[in-house]
Amino acid sequence: MIVTRRIVLAGIAASALSRNALAATPFPTPDIPPLENRDYAQARKHFRTSLLRKGPSPEVSAPLGTPPGATRVTYPGGPDGSIQLIAWLSHYEPSNKLKPAVLFLHGGNATGDGHWELMKPYWEAGFVVLLPSFRGENGQAGYYSGFYDETADALAAATYLENLPGIDRNRLFIAGHSNGGTLALLASMTRKFRAAAPISAGVSAWRYFGRYSNEMPFDPADPMEFVMRSSACFGASLKCPTYLLRGSEERPFDKDHELLMERARSASVSIEKKLLPGTHNGVVPGAVVESIHFFNQFA
Repeated sequence: MIVTRRIVLAGIAASALSRNALAATPFPTPDIPPLENRDYAQARKHFRTSLLRKGPSPEVSAPLGTPPGATRVTYPGGPDGSIQLIAWLSHYEPSNKLKPAVLFLHGGNATGDGHWELMKPYWEAGFVVLLPSFRGENGQAGYYSGFYDETADALAAATYLENLPGIDRNRLFIAGHSNGGTLALLASMTRKFRAAAPISAGVSAWRYFGRYSNEMPFDPADPMEFVMRSSACFGASLKCPTYLLRGSEERPFDKDHELLMERARSASVSIEKKLLPGTHNGVVPGAVVESIHFFNQFA
């Protein structure tokens, strides 16, 4: 089980936090997330986030070790490769028969051994799996930006993974849980993966930072800061088949998720959703298995 402090807080007291935080939201929130006609990848080329607070991830966590079944590697964080960040890679032997791979983006704002334990079904199913950490986490370099520069790190990790020997870059998949699901959506709007399976993903930065405004490092006076962190604004930018997964005992798919799906389908993107038994954290093992079934359709 994932037991990081931020995730546990979200899983146990999300409704109470939401009521209290939304009552004091320090920024205007649109009833409907605006539609951006630009492709998300192009929009990223012309946007730079403005961080009012520069510091580490809001989740205090220990330095990273190497959990059983993993090889500790480093990858050059994005977008300019100036930050060396730690990732965990499953053991595999490169061969002439190329292997499919999964980039899995962890939940919360820190990496822990519990995240890695959930990856075992992927390598048992024949996938090579990479679980990256992000800037500012676990005592690493870089500033937490709340889903924007972390998306660049996720994209850099994808490039690292697909260029490893023996990896089939045409069968590179992406998945993630909670905050990692949010990043998986934004990453798959920026570049093409074979398929994506975000688990319990957020799609609106207004909703997220309305609940966790104390974590907001960027300038809330600039609406584009929220737009560029909200996949609901860029549904047509999804570049691969997408399978949204969620637990039956957590906050349900809401109107923002439906809006994301509507906008994606308007661009002929294949996108589906499914509720699985479980809470926000408890759904993850079953969702990993479900994602494997989904990925195998394209592997």
